[in-house]
Amino acid sequence: MNTFDTIRAIRWQDDNLVLIDQRCLPLREETIVCTQVADAIEAIRDMVVRGAPAIGITSAFAVVLAVRERYRQYGDQWQQHIEDDLQRLSEARPTAVNLGWAIAEMRQQFANLGAGDPVPQLLQHAQLIHQQDIDANQTMGRLGSALIDSGTHVLTHCNTGSLATGGYGTALGVIRSAYQAGRIEGVYADETRPWLQGSRLTAWELVQDRIPVSLIADSAAAYLMRQGQISWVIVGADRIAANGDVANKIGTYSTAISARYHQVKFMVVAPTTTVDMSIAQGAHIPIETRSATELLECNHQRFAAEGSSAWNPVFDVTPAELIDAIVTEKGVVMQPDSVKIAQMMSS
Repeated sequence: MNTFDTIRAIRWQDDNLVLIDQRCLPLREETIVCTQVADAIEAIRDMVVRGAPAIGITSAFAVVLAVRERYRQYGDQWQQHIEDDLQRLSEARPTAVNLGWAIAEMRQQFANLGAGDPVPQLLQHAQLIHQQDIDANQTMGRLGSALIDSGTHVLTHCNTGSLATGGYGTALGVIRSAYQAGRIEGVYADETRPWLQGSRLTAWELVQDRIPVSLIADSAAAYLMRQGQISWVIVGADRIAANGDVANKIGTYSTAISARYHQVKFMVVAPTTTVDMSIAQGAHIPIETRSATELLECNHQRFAAEGSSAWNPVFDVTPAELIDAIVTEKGVVMQPDSVKIAQMMSS
């Protein structure tokens, strides 16, 4: 790891999956040890781990845990008993396409397994998926950084760093690379309601790597742009449709609208595993809605008026026409549309 790449949230250690519990940050650094597939499913569902690439990598290791359990129970007949595990895993979070992609990747390995214990070969493939994500993030970091003029500040939304990926990060990977190259002076981070991924996680990551960061309320982004303080908004993605529409953390869409009005450029950084060519446009992306209590309570203490309800979509969709650049490990797509996305994916 270099000076600006010091965090790994997902590890295979002592024959188990170890995850940084992101619910505890930044107050405490705690880990969760997953010894069974049910542990990993719960970790994904309950936000121990979050971020599309990190969910995908966790899912790959979760398949290893599931196969290990079923092989111990049923020996060479394990494949006849694995489907319920994989179905429950696939339903843990519906919007992040990386989850289903990782399960499919691991499932493809089943046909290539020899006789005996399948776990070592499957573990090797999960570790390869993990390393490929880190390598892709570093490539995206270089490509995205090259788009940024020197001496500027940028704005990011949610958390897209090492905590949300295998390591280094997507949007934060670009920010890390740009800061190391002297292209940016500092970062503004939206706090990102209601889970506060920006204030709890993004700020924590940047402080760890000594990159200057200032938090703002989500609703302050447009006024910040009006002051001329930033040149780019840089975000990640949980799913990208075939036409370039992007599903990302709730609040991304309004930030993109503000950016276009104020002539601030808007960059989406995500691996090609996040591109879902089976979905023509963003309107068809399933959007997860979580419990109203996430908006009505804080630390299990209700602060909203009794009797009020809440609508809590976790993601929104930013249309491709509001996006200046999509950066993947395969290259940069400027002013994305369905033709350009198809060309990038086939390269």
